[in-house]
Amino acid sequence: MSRIGNKPVAIIDGVKVGVNGRTVNVEGPKGKLSWEHRPEVCVAVDGKNVVVKRANDEREARAFHGLTRAVINNMIFGCKNGYEKRLEIVGVGYQATLKGKNLSLRVGFANELVRAIPEGLNVTVPDSTHVVIQGPDKQRVGQFAAELRQLRKPEPYKGKGVRYQGEQIKLKPGKAASK
Repeated sequence: MSRIGNKPVAIIDGVKVGVNGRTVNVEGPKGKLSWEHRPEVCVAVDGKNVVVKRANDEREARAFHGLTRAVINNMIFGCKNGYEKRLEIVGVGYQATLKGKNLSLRVGFANELVRAIPEGLNVTVPDSTHVVIQGPDKQRVGQFAAELRQLRKPEPYKGKGVRYQGEQIKLKPGKAASK
């Protein structure tokens, strides 16, 4: 029995939720989101709550029960408040700049790395060593932040690279410490 899936999702003030067949539409001050849920579950709007029920007790239906409820909860929260990821760029000469709808990173390679900003996301560069990614869709914000981090992961000796703000990198001592 899914404990998460059985909880109804409260609809926050200022957010509209609609269900059309298998498509869940959420609209709020931060944006609009649409998602098509799996056929193993049924979603209905009941007053000020969204209720997720499963068709049967098969393993797959139980798995998608809690997942569907969590995704709808994230959609409602994101349309009201939005999600944010902050990245730090650490290293001598490492920097980020915005060029129109592209984010340009200089992270120690011979060429600049240019990445297109996905539609629906707002990317700002407060200074050359910080990048802020904001948007209503939790998955897209996290995915774009992970793709930027993947371009130059923090290395274990000096910690240079792209990291999440506040992320702790465990540094290795290097060969000078062996003597």
